[in-house]
Amino acid sequence: MILKGEHLFVTGGAAGIGEAIVLGGVKEGAKISFVDIDDAKANALVEKLISEGHQVQYQKADVSKFETFKAGYDKLVSAFGPVTVAVSNAGRNSYADAVEYAEEEWNDFFALDLKSSWYLAKLCLPDMRKKKYGSIVNISSIHGRMSRPNFFPYSAAKGGIIGLSRNLALDEGKYGIRVNSVSPGTTATPLLKSYMEKFPDEKAHALLVAPNARFGSPEEIANVILFTLSKDASFISGADLMVDGALHARYA
Repeated sequence: MILKGEHLFVTGGAAGIGEAIVLGGVKEGAKISFVDIDDAKANALVEKLISEGHQVQYQKADVSKFETFKAGYDKLVSAFGPVTVAVSNAGRNSYADAVEYAEEEWNDFFALDLKSSWYLAKLCLPDMRKKKYGSIVNISSIHGRMSRPNFFPYSAAKGGIIGLSRNLALDEGKYGIRVNSVSPGTTATPLLKSYMEKFPDEKAHALLVAPNARFGSPEEIANVILFTLSKDASFISGADLMVDGALHARYA
């Protein structure tokens, strides 16, 4: 129950790592608010958890657009009170050629994968500053530190997440607020599974280069995030925690 008494807010909480954070968070004693754009998955998750006696609520919100994001956030806070711990998880992949990539694609992608983490901080920091307490985790990726060909938009955004988290940790420490990033490696989310089913050669190669010959699970990533949010990690701030089964330790 390391999050007992906390109000945990999660973006992209209906599936994948976000869903694992929500499921893990209720087990650790938090009341949870989350936003997503998939009503069906989100409502099913909320109904399941409420039936089990947990405090969970959801609002549909596009976190890449501030006013839409704020409207959903404000409704959730009005019901459960100020957010004390938060995770910026919403995002997607982007594979591109630097010449062919359109400016509109760049703007849309970065609004979701980078700017939304700033939006989350903009929304939850005022209350955290008043309480002189809070913890934020932004989800980056192994691609924020090392990458592969044709991932330049994704790698740039995830590198930005690490830098944003580091500087927020410096700026907000005086208020008793911690900010960190977590960088997953290859993780068996529904999105990755569907991709690997379409490209079995990619799956075989990914397993071949994985030092422990497997992918991580969303639950394994969520466990690190929940710990980092908690008081058990009270002196961890400004860090980027690599959760990748030692994949980053490979030279090639």
